[in-house]
Amino acid sequence: MTALTPRSYAAAVDFLVSKDRDLAAIVERYGAPKLLSRAPGFPSLVYIIFEQQVSLASAKATFDKVSKLLPVFDEYSYLGLSDIALRSAGVSRQKIRYTRLVAQAILTGDLPIRSLGRKDDATVRELLTAITGVGNWTADVYLMVALRRPDLWPVGDLALVKATAIVKGVKGKPDKDWLESLGERYRPYRSVATGIFWRHYLNS
Repeated sequence: MTALTPRSYAAAVDFLVSKDRDLAAIVERYGAPKLLSRAPGFPSLVYIIFEQQVSLASAKATFDKVSKLLPVFDEYSYLGLSDIALRSAGVSRQKIRYTRLVAQAILTGDLPIRSLGRKDDATVRELLTAITGVGNWTADVYLMVALRRPDLWPVGDLALVKATAIVKGVKGKPDKDWLESLGERYRPYRSVATGIFWRHYLNS
């Protein structure tokens, strides 16, 4: 499956700013965001689960603390950690359950995480969201940052919702239909457009 590279990402940014003056204004003001990239695999998926409904700084702090508890950050070692150890690192009870379910799904083969990069977006999303605690947002972000897929549009992402409303001058919270319609303008590079809107959100 196609994954963004630094070169194709730069070309996608150029394409988008040529088509949308609001995106062009964000890039002109703040610069183009960097290509978001994390190594695919269990640690990145755990990190994204930690990011659910908390600040980026809080999620990073928790991830760093958990990493220090593990000789190797893999599903085997993670399942060997006690709930007490994970709680002491800042992982909520709910996220302990979710991340353990992910680790177990990898070990049973229900989640073939090492071969997800060879599967299309829909299949990856289906495999991920079959696990309790992994919803569309988590699947979309994994596809975007770990597999570097070019055309994801995470309509459930609060930062994207807020940024699009501000940039496009929408009063109140835009609904899903409006967001889906807006995203159609940015195909086949909706992931890149998302990154530009995130750039605005983080800097405004």
